Amino acid sequence: MKIGLFIPCYVDQFYPKVGIATYELLQKLGCEVYFPMGQTCCGQPMANSGYAHLTKGCDTNFIANFTGFDYIVCPSGSCVLHVKDHLHDEKQEEKATAIRNTVYELTEFITDVLKIDHIDGRFPYKVGMHVSCHGQRGLKLSQMSELNAPFFSKPEQLLHSIKDLDLVALMRKDECCGFGGTFCVTEEAVSVKMGQDRIKDHESHDVDYITGGDMSCLMHLDGILKRQKSRIKTIHIAEILNSLEN
Repeated sequence: MKIGLFIPCYVDQFYPKVGIATYELLQKLGCEVYFPMGQTCCGQPMANSGYAHLTKGCDTNFIANFTGFDYIVCPSGSCVLHVKDHLHDEKQEEKATAIRNTVYELTEFITDVLKIDHIDGRFPYKVGMHVSCHGQRGLKLSQMSELNAPFFSKPEQLLHSIKDLDLVALMRKDECCGFGGTFCVTEEAVSVKMGQDRIKDHESHDVDYITGGDMSCLMHLDGILKRQKSRIKTIHIAEILNSLEN
């Protein structure tokens, strides 16, 4: 299975360990992983700000880098959703369609394509799971709490299988952290207050780590935690799954 590893630009620049963990994890799970060196931003920041029509260069470059893979895997639900919803090229629409149909968020790929429901190992810490809006409501990685429907969560399914990992039950498990892409810049005060409220839920359960599938949300929460001099740390789910003890 030939995998194209799609690493968002902000992860590449600020959190390269998340990209490395994703690469190593996919290899451990038996995938043949390639990192296209010419990849850049997928165009999501422009689309978030109402300028999706200016992302044609990003689209063309993405198609050039990710054509020909069996699957494209990314440790960021928001970037995956952007590609699924916005990747188009009038000169290469067939290639664009193929990419939109084969791009997956990491935990979605592990559970739905590789059909893996548990990963052996132990992580002896208390963990709070932050559910990102794009992943939940766009990619359907987990059930929304306002619906009267059976609960499911693809990332939590993997976390529950890990020995000694205490996954806490949050009071408001799918509340937005306030990051919202460029929203955190245009509405800074509201964004920070939402993040502070989100952190209080984790603090009330005395967690050691806040994890999630979107490093953008974790970046937002991590900044607030550091300013508050909190002992709580953030960790991407790929880093947990790749660093399990025996």
